Amino acid sequence: MTDIQKILFSLQDKKYRDFNAKLIPTVDKSTVIGVRIPDLRKYAKELHKNGQGADFIKKLPHKYFEENNLHAFLIEKITDFDSVVNELDRFLPYVDNWATCDSMNPKVLAQYPEKTKEQALRWICSEHTYTVRYGIGLLMRYFLDDNFTTDILETVATIRSDEYYVNMMIAWFFATVLAKQYDAAIPYITEYRLDKWCHNKTIRKAIESYRITDDQKCFLRKYVINNQKNSRE
Repeated sequence: MTDIQKILFSLQDKKYRDFNAKLIPTVDKSTVIGVRIPDLRKYAKELHKNGQGADFIKKLPHKYFEENNLHAFLIEKITDFDSVVNELDRFLPYVDNWATCDSMNPKVLAQYPEKTKEQALRWICSEHTYTVRYGIGLLMRYFLDDNFTTDILETVATIRSDEYYVNMMIAWFFATVLAKQYDAAIPYITEYRLDKWCHNKTIRKAIESYRITDDQKCFLRKYVINNQKNSRE
């Protein structure tokens, strides 16, 4: 066992491990140590500061779920845009769960919106589930407010996948667009431009959102597709 693994096990909370493992069904429970996120982020900060982090992220693949999260948090510490992209390209193919994917948020990406958008669109074209999910997540995180452009809606709407975690992110993306850019998003619902599952899940998530008005929720409910109803009726 490596020194880093020993420290991770010293931070283990077995009850948290049992709880957390249920939330990440794509991960083998035997590879989940059970370290809480604040403790992992604190440890990542220590590794970055003492220089060990740079060596750690050179070594792939990792054995444990927490090692992957630690890797993700160490990438967040990198302040050079091109270096972050290079490390993401190395690491994303090894990401095997939604939690690691969604928690990785290098701050430097926000400083270069055009270049970040370019990379997000490239990652969306990947055949790897969590690389696609990560690309959609970046568009949702950085391009639905001041940097919003309608072209990203069409890009995400045309994605077709059999992967649950890709489709769930598509639904989350459009539910967020409905909350932030309702007028731009609503045609994708009223014209049934999404895959049926993503369409219904988008409406469900939007209806559950406090950012959607009651009138908007009432309108959206009219467009739920059920098994007896043709999507164009």
